[in-house]
Amino acid sequence: MRVVMFGYQTWGHRTLSALLDSEHEVVLAVTHPRSDHAYEKIWDDSVADLAQAHGVPTVIRNRPDDDLLRTLKDIAPDLIVANNWRTWIPPEFIALPRHGILNVHDSLLPAYAGFSPLIWALINGEKEVGVTAHMMNAELDAGDIVVQRAIPVGPRDTTTDLFHRTVDLIAPIVTEALDLIASGRTDWTPQDRSKASFFHKRAEEDSNIDWTWPAEDIERLVRAQSDPYPNAFTHYRGRRVRVLAASVSQDVYGGTPGRVFIREGAGVVIVAGADARRGRSHGLVIERVRTDDGTDLPATEVFTTMGGYLSRHP
Repeated sequence: MRVVMFGYQTWGHRTLSALLDSEHEVVLAVTHPRSDHAYEKIWDDSVADLAQAHGVPTVIRNRPDDDLLRTLKDIAPDLIVANNWRTWIPPEFIALPRHGILNVHDSLLPAYAGFSPLIWALINGEKEVGVTAHMMNAELDAGDIVVQRAIPVGPRDTTTDLFHRTVDLIAPIVTEALDLIASGRTDWTPQDRSKASFFHKRAEEDSNIDWTWPAEDIERLVRAQSDPYPNAFTHYRGRRVRVLAASVSQDVYGGTPGRVFIREGAGVVIVAGADARRGRSHGLVIERVRTDDGTDLPATEVFTTMGGYLSRHP
């Protein structure tokens, strides 16, 4: 098959690499320009560099336009394969290739369509995450499933751990999906849209700790915002403090959410949970933090006296 690839960052890079290793002909790579967005500077292996190193013509676009559509009509691809393409692809692009567009998305669709699916899934305590290859239709991440693979989420996994394990699924999933499409198969699995969920891009405010959340949820937020992602943060005595490592307290503590309360183990307990005033909530044990100047410290060296509050604002 003659294949065009739409993709960006490491996800697109892994997809293009799999296509280059396949028996199919890659006739064009389409990618986005580099971005200064905090989340788009992470895992930013260049699709353009890989394509050009293999002699594949490359087009850089923020979104599909009429010029690109004319180029695709001239190329007449059998299939477009997309991964981490960040803008809407119009229906005329989807209808152009003989086999349509195969989209690769790093969630177990129909759940976690949209952006940052691994982070949202970890925050929400999902037991597994994965990668889905599906045939694109006019609705975002909603087309019939061709191949889907899952991996378990461990109790101490970070988003960084899950990224490395899911990105390794891309090549075998793309290879299997292309083989199925080339064989003439079309009996794909429709998504159960009653189980669909769609999430927005992560922004700075999404990492700002809300101390009315249960400690279990905040602990997952800390793991979800692991390096190199922007860390979960809070404010203490007017300054931002990034939380690098935390756990749920052994004991139950009562009081006002955000209170710097007591030492436990190697860390400091912060009262957490909407029900904390009833004395029914575990606290969050902050173990390691990063100050605004980039210094990593044990929490006991920052919270040296008990009392005071952590808050969402300076």
